[in-house]
Amino acid sequence: MVQHAFAYLSQQRFLGAAASAENAPTPRFGVAGVAWDGAVTNRPGARFGPNAIRQASQMLCDATHPFFDLSPTADLCDHGDLYLPNTSLETMRAALEAQARTLLARQHMVWLGGDHSITLSLLRALRAVHGQPLAVLHFDAHCDTWTDHFGEPSGHGTWVYEAVQEGLVVPQGVVQVGIRSAAERAAREYVNTIGGRVITARELRGLESPSQLAPITADIRARLAASNAPVYVTLDIDCLDPAFAPGTGTPEPGGLSSAQVLSLLEELCAMQLPFVGMDCVEVSPPYDHAELTSNIAALCVWTYLCARLASEKTVSP
Repeated sequence: MVQHAFAYLSQQRFLGAAASAENAPTPRFGVAGVAWDGAVTNRPGARFGPNAIRQASQMLCDATHPFFDLSPTADLCDHGDLYLPNTSLETMRAALEAQARTLLARQHMVWLGGDHSITLSLLRALRAVHGQPLAVLHFDAHCDTWTDHFGEPSGHGTWVYEAVQEGLVVPQGVVQVGIRSAAERAAREYVNTIGGRVITARELRGLESPSQLAPITADIRARLAASNAPVYVTLDIDCLDPAFAPGTGTPEPGGLSSAQVLSLLEELCAMQLPFVGMDCVEVSPPYDHAELTSNIAALCVWTYLCARLASEKTVSP
C-alpha cells in the first residue's frame, strides 16, 4: 500500500493521468503546462505553478467528483510542460500559439499557467482553430484591460484589451467575475463599455450557496449563450481572496471564497454551452508554504473537467 501511494504521488501528471503518446488513441481532454512568468509586475514564481497544481491534484485520490459523481481520468492525458523560450514575451507567445494550435486540433485542452499573459496566445490559437471569435468567462481580481503594461506595450495586465482589439473575442460575450483591484475608471469599466459584463467582488459579497448565486449564474449563462460563440474560461487564481489563495503574484484582499468559485464553476461549466477550454493561471507556489493555492487551483481544474463530462453525458443518447 505504501509503495502504491508513493508511485502514485511520483507520477507528477494531473490526476495521475496518462502521459500523451504519439501512437495512442487521443483522449477527449488534454492538460498542458505553460511554465512562464516573464510578464509579471510584482512577485515572480508562476512558472512553478503547473507542477504545483499537478502535485496537489494527486490528493484527489480516484478523482471521482462528489457533485458530478464521475472521474475524468479515463478521458484525460497530460502533455507535460510545453517547450518555450523564457526571455522574450513575443517569442514565447508565438511558440505557445503554434503548439496550442496543434493540441487544440486534437483535444479539448486545459492549460496550467503561468502568468496571465499566456491567455492572449491561447485565444489566438482558439480563434484560428474554431474560425470565429470567442466568448470569455474571466475570473480575476484585475480587469487586465490596461492599454500598456507599465510603459511596455503588452503584459499580463493588457491581454483583455489586446484580445478585443485583435477581434479574438465577441465583446458582448466577455464576462468578468471578481474584479476589485485599484484601476482608473476607463480600465475598470472597459468591458462594460464594449457591451460585456463586469461582476465585481463587491457585487458577490454575501452570496455563497448555489441558490444565492443563481441570479448571477443565470445572467452569465444568458450573456454567453447570446454571444453565439465558443466559450473559453480563464481563471486567474487571484480572483480568490488571499485567505484562500495567498500564493499568487498580485494578491488583492476582499476577493471570492473557494466555495463561491467552485459553485460558479459547477453551475456554469455543466451548462449546455459550447465550452472549448480553460486555463488556470497566476499560481505562484513560493508565497504559500501551506499549499492552499495549488490545492484550490487543482480543484478548479478538476471541477471544470468533471462539469464538461457531466454536460456531455446529459446530451448523450
